[in-house]
Amino acid sequence: MPNSSTPRMGAADIAALVRRDISKGILQLHDRLPPERVLAETYGAARGTVRKALMRLEEEGYVEIQPGSGTYVVHKPEFGATDAVENANPLELMDTRFALEPHICRLAVLHGRHADFDRMENLCARMETLVDDPVSFSEADTEFHRALAESTRNGLLIWIIDQIANVRSQDDWTRMRHLTLNSPTIATYNSQHRQILNAIRTREPERAANVMKEHLETARLSLTRAAET
Repeated sequence: MPNSSTPRMGAADIAALVRRDISKGILQLHDRLPPERVLAETYGAARGTVRKALMRLEEEGYVEIQPGSGTYVVHKPEFGATDAVENANPLELMDTRFALEPHICRLAVLHGRHADFDRMENLCARMETLVDDPVSFSEADTEFHRALAESTRNGLLIWIIDQIANVRSQDDWTRMRHLTLNSPTIATYNSQHRQILNAIRTREPERAANVMKEHLETARLSLTRAAET
């Protein structure tokens, strides 16, 4: 686990780090996680943020929160399934997203429901208030792309998107995020998210896919430039 010098993290970052430790076997089945207070000190986060991360991990089946006792690991890792995720770098992540997310947009048009679109609308609205908060924006951005995947009703795609999100917990990704997520870039991403959602709402699969390609190209270009610094 990181030490107290780790930069401030959001709930998604903390959940990804704990998830990674579980997947790698650092935290094993039935292990008790440190108390929220200790985790908050370890990650340099508020206890509410840690609690949100643990609740997310419980929803995903990685831990069980037992009131009055603690939080325990309930997930048994499959080591072979995580090797590629653990070794992926941010640019490999982007290439994988290029292969998947435009078609996810098409499937969202086919299978998405009004409740899905309302959820993404709320996330867009939240991201638009976070132009000057890259950590919170990154967390909401991850939720938006997962909500998009969930709207497809395709369990395998949802699982793959979750594995891709795990890469964001890696040190390389965290460094890239701090280098690339400035206010103008976040504003551009927000505009693209809106265009994607609008195209899905109006049932235009190819327009949604094309805007997603533009969005991912913007992100990949930012990462490439940051990698050269």
